[in-house]
Amino acid sequence: QLSLLRFTVKRPFSTSHSSVDSKEIKKFQLLAHKWWDEEGEYSALHSMNDIRVPFIRDTLLSMSNNYHLGNPLSGIKILDIGCGGGLLSEPLGRLGASVTGIDPVEDNIRTADRHKSFDPVLAKRIQYKSSSLEEIVEESMETFDVIVASEVVEHVADLETFIKCCSQVLKPQGSLFITTINKTQLSYVLGIVVAEKIMGIVPEGTHEWEKFVPPEELEHLLESNGFSVKSVKGMLYNPLSGSWSWMESRSLNYAVHAVKSGARGQSQPRDAPSETDIEQHSATAGTAG
Repeated sequence: QLSLLRFTVKRPFSTSHSSVDSKEIKKFQLLAHKWWDEEGEYSALHSMNDIRVPFIRDTLLSMSNNYHLGNPLSGIKILDIGCGGGLLSEPLGRLGASVTGIDPVEDNIRTADRHKSFDPVLAKRIQYKSSSLEEIVEESMETFDVIVASEVVEHVADLETFIKCCSQVLKPQGSLFITTINKTQLSYVLGIVVAEKIMGIVPEGTHEWEKFVPPEELEHLLESNGFSVKSVKGMLYNPLSGSWSWMESRSLNYAVHAVKSGARGQSQPRDAPSETDIEQHSATAGTAG
């Protein structure tokens, strides 16, 4: 059930040595036209927006002194890694953020571009690129305020490379949001046996249990690569109601929020925005959308 969430996931990594897994790309290529079918293979990802979008929005608002009525994320630059057909990029764009969505599957990007074109506001706020994360690192060093990798890390070939690249393109004190699935007996039974083989909530072969990531391992990788983990929350998908909820246990799906360490300016307190940040924020806020 939770498993299909990770479709979104597969695209994030590079085509060279790194994190992109060519088998994952082929898998998702076949489903690229299905992204916006809310009753189809990606239905659980659609309903996941009900909890992952408020989690991202409220966490960011709690860290900011600025609030723009109607556009609470105005002035914030977000990178959506493994954006798929744009299921998460679009609601973040509607909240006022400037979103870049990347995915190595070209057909996913075509689908995402076509869908956003129906909304002139989103067409301005969101740009999509058929690219791996590694491919954009050089041009995007410390570019983004926020990175979102939802249902992606369980599809990457090299998780440490992936985390390192996230750190490189994120500004100091920037936020990283990850949702993924734990590597437990329960996640094997529910995420693969039940979801894929019995209920068919997710196409068979979508997930490989060996690639699932325990939260302890993910936290260790983040902390050892310059991130401070702020929260880890358990998530539960109910296939009967088609809805998601937060829960105490992280034995199935879970969400992580981490912040990249380092001050924005050498001489300032770590949480104080610089005058340049504020000017840029105001300028972007005035023109967003």
